[in-house]
Amino acid sequence: MDDDQSRYVVSTDWVEKNLGAPQFRLVDASWYLPAQKRDAAAEYAEAHIPGAVFFDQDAIADHSTNLPHTIPDPAFFAIEVSKMGISDQDTIVVYDGPGLFSAPRVWFLFRLMGARNVYVMAGGMDAWKAEGRPVTSDLPEPQPATFAARMDLGKVTTLDAMRAIVGSGSTQIADARGAGRFTGDESEPRPGVRSGHMPGARNLPFGNLLRNGTLKPVSELKTVFEEAGIDLSRPVVTSCGSGVTAAVITLALESVGHSANTLYDGSWTEWGGRDDTPVVTGKE
Repeated sequence: MDDDQSRYVVSTDWVEKNLGAPQFRLVDASWYLPAQKRDAAAEYAEAHIPGAVFFDQDAIADHSTNLPHTIPDPAFFAIEVSKMGISDQDTIVVYDGPGLFSAPRVWFLFRLMGARNVYVMAGGMDAWKAEGRPVTSDLPEPQPATFAARMDLGKVTTLDAMRAIVGSGSTQIADARGAGRFTGDESEPRPGVRSGHMPGARNLPFGNLLRNGTLKPVSELKTVFEEAGIDLSRPVVTSCGSGVTAAVITLALESVGHSANTLYDGSWTEWGGRDDTPVVTGKE
């Protein structure tokens, strides 16, 4: 394996070679914003990689909150993925449509819940189809498995913890949203959510970490972090609009060997949607 490539990203070629292998599980984690005008469930039903199951990020979530697709209770997660035929001991490859958009979020969830052999497929379904690899519309009928969920609470930042971080500056904040939303020059897509960012946050639009639907080489990722003002020798909390693309930064951090990172699950929808949290505008 190329040392300059993320150890968590696998190629379409490698995935095709492993189709049908024992304890090899494929997960279609496609999810889109309304502006993207793509229907993940419909695309999956029409064509997916043979054997892949569909992971609905809005269904496998915490429904006791009004925030979108937040991290589910471990017991609920275990029940749902066990029905998909996925064990925590399996090799799990997650993919989405364009390559790296929503797949890293589900990669993060599986790792958060105790699975260790979890990867993201470079290029996504768009690349898979462009390369003429096999697809099917047949829905899999997996044998139920046992996923023993052990949630690592140390990888998630709550609202209260985020308040403390913003107040103390103890941990760096990497915000994956686009520059216009970060500075407050663009309004938020969700109604009732203020524009701007948390005091002290650094802007790192998730697209800066990608090229052709996959992560840039590790050496380039380090440069991207450096240019964004992120010190890789210090802890980082990742954030975005609603906790999805924050996981792209998480994936990049883990890929460069940075493990002292957490994900702020409520992200800007929670922070900017309140009237008791500090918000600043501009580049700093």
